[in-house]
Amino acid sequence: MSTRYLLLWLESPLQSWGHDSKFGRRDSLNFPTKSGIMGLVCCALGAGGEQKELLAEFSLLQQTVLSFVRSRKKGAEGIIKLDREPLLRDFHMVGSGYDHKDPWQSLLIPKTRDGKKAVGGGAKLTYRYYLQDAYFAVILEVPEDKVDSITESFKNPVWDLYLGRKSCVPTDFIYRDIFDNEDQAITAAQIIATEKTLLEDFRVLDGEHEGDEIFSLTDVPICFGEHKLYRDRRVTIINT
Repeated sequence: MSTRYLLLWLESPLQSWGHDSKFGRRDSLNFPTKSGIMGLVCCALGAGGEQKELLAEFSLLQQTVLSFVRSRKKGAEGIIKLDREPLLRDFHMVGSGYDHKDPWQSLLIPKTRDGKKAVGGGAKLTYRYYLQDAYFAVILEVPEDKVDSITESFKNPVWDLYLGRKSCVPTDFIYRDIFDNEDQAITAAQIIATEKTLLEDFRVLDGEHEGDEIFSLTDVPICFGEHKLYRDRRVTIINT
């Protein structure tokens, strides 16, 4: 299969990339997941439902993530990295304090899909975690026959694009170009970072490589929609 490389720039005050969350605790990885990026692609295309064929085309293709942090000059030490912002924890209450007898307030109380009271009552408490002031360059391998439709969709997305959750609105353009190879895309990402006075903090590679950490993620989507399905992939973290 002939492929090319799509460069996406993800910048926002808040981002959240869940991979192993339960309803009451919504965690975030410290970098974008493969499922999250494919969700962005589907939103841009306006592709709803299961999307098994589209996801199958991307399941074995590579995704590389470059994470950046702010920097500043510090005397003789030159340019130094600033510490990453800590995770933000949001205590979130859903459906509390509403009168179920009032037709308008009743709409705000969580219910089952058939309109009945949710298990355990109407009010739900959750903890949601967010990355703060994060910057990522994501390089996604794309099938040649999908390049035109995907690049055009990121320029004119069908649905709104957000970085993990609807509260995480991007503050810069996401689509940055398409390249013939990964090295060209990495160079372009580093130029963007330099213009923003950012330094690379770490890199996430598909597969097992010489690096600082290797582990498995269950974040390769096989099926979206009501009955979501994922498979594992191995990733390597390289600190820079």
